[in-house]
Amino acid sequence: MADDSVHSLMDNNPEERVIPHEEAVTGNQNMSKRQMKKLLKQQKWEEERELRKQKRKDRKQQRRLQRQSQDKQEEEEKQDGVGQDFRKRPRREVVPSSLRLVVDCSFDNLMLMKDVRKLHKQIQRCYAINRRAQHPVQFYVTSLGGQLKQSMDEKDKGWVNWKDISFETEHYSEVLAKEELVYLTSDSPNVLEELDLKKVYVIGGLVDHNHHKGITFERAKERGIDHAQLPLNSFVKMNSRKVLAVNHVFEIILVYLEKGSWEEAFFTILPQRKGAVAVDKDDAATPEKGEDSDLEPATNTAEQTEEKLKYSCNRH
Repeated sequence: MADDSVHSLMDNNPEERVIPHEEAVTGNQNMSKRQMKKLLKQQKWEEERELRKQKRKDRKQQRRLQRQSQDKQEEEEKQDGVGQDFRKRPRREVVPSSLRLVVDCSFDNLMLMKDVRKLHKQIQRCYAINRRAQHPVQFYVTSLGGQLKQSMDEKDKGWVNWKDISFETEHYSEVLAKEELVYLTSDSPNVLEELDLKKVYVIGGLVDHNHHKGITFERAKERGIDHAQLPLNSFVKMNSRKVLAVNHVFEIILVYLEKGSWEEAFFTILPQRKGAVAVDKDDAATPEKGEDSDLEPATNTAEQTEEKLKYSCNRH
């Protein structure tokens, strides 16, 4: 009988059968000490099952009460107008601008695909920043097609659902009135002192690493379109090229619409790598006709000349 009892205890799953302590001690004299210890441990675990279950319920109830108390406190603080996190502050009132900005993408055949993808990212940035701007502009992307459209279809299929932007396959001159157009190019001798909200400002969608100098200026002249450059030389000296990406020009204009200051707009947006410093008002650089967008300011210092030569060497 003792042997049958031992086999019965060893064959059955401990979780399926709880063994009384007396039976474990008196009915299993042939068990090894290790087996006996394991059996007693299993029995103790079974006896404390309900206790563990109750502890879990208590902890769960405590966490629920803590959450309710915290939610109540936050609601009271919200009603009192205190304790609000700065990230939850209400958004500034948005007042759309009547200004129109165009990215001219008619240079598609002049770019490599890797540069077209850079232009694609710059347009994405323009779209995103315009959606968050205090004074969002009316945004146009014209001459959309070729490599750029291919990149957008492959990398950003959701572009067809973008809001508050006009995609046009036609040239900007076919979409907007010619007399309202002003092409923004740093090669223009005309300096844009302030924005005219009745005008349409065109930004050249070209990433060419200085392979096509002055092409935006030449095309504007060929079409008889007004042109101007941002008043960069009046406020900023840089120890690098004056070329600004499409999104930088776009963002500078948005900040100007908000702040009403070119200087603040330039120093808010220009990348730190450009090394921009404020121009001494007595030594403000005067733009020269035909000044290339890739050149340093006209008043080069020795350090600027050295930087320019170093850049030239790196390019080759």
